[in-house]
Amino acid sequence: MEAFQTIQGEGNHQGKAAYFIRLGGCDVGCHWCDVKQSWDVHSHRPMRVEKIVQSISKKIDLVVVTGGEPLMWNLDHLTHLIKKAGKFTHLETSGAYGVSGQWDWFCLSPKKRKLPSRQAYNQADELKVIVYNRSDFQFAAQQSQKVLSSCKLYLQPEWGKRKQMMPQIVDFIKKNPHWRISLQTHKYMHIP
Repeated sequence: MEAFQTIQGEGNHQGKAAYFIRLGGCDVGCHWCDVKQSWDVHSHRPMRVEKIVQSISKKIDLVVVTGGEPLMWNLDHLTHLIKKAGKFTHLETSGAYGVSGQWDWFCLSPKKRKLPSRQAYNQADELKVIVYNRSDFQFAAQQSQKVLSSCKLYLQPEWGKRKQMMPQIVDFIKKNPHWRISLQTHKYMHIP
């Protein structure tokens, strides 16, 4: 769909310069998705993997592959070339499809409509649950039981509900200090 240099705005690598590769195609269908234009795979012109990797700035070490739902595609060749270029590979996925690619960091953001594969839970370095309503706290607790104990746990308010949900997230984390807050800092700073 697009590739661009920016700042990673959320999660464990928040604040770092990053090169984003956003792949088109997603059938998970979150009603609050902020990149719905990524859903229709046919509305995006295919690009050769080599061309995408050549466009990565030499100064940028962190390459984030996101979507849409990136695991709808086989990412072995893409990550092979990114790693060959000496870059750190970072995946952001719902985990709803089988895992492909070589990942230095695996951010799993599970969705209720289409749960992650066992392989995704086992590979997750970071579990990021989007909090849209109160039921998402129970969902987050359930999801945290499926990842490895080394996985970092994040709750992130859905952007349109952040004022309503933030006090509840703070209360939850005070009672469950193994969780952290992830904010979409790029939106506060108006960074694409």
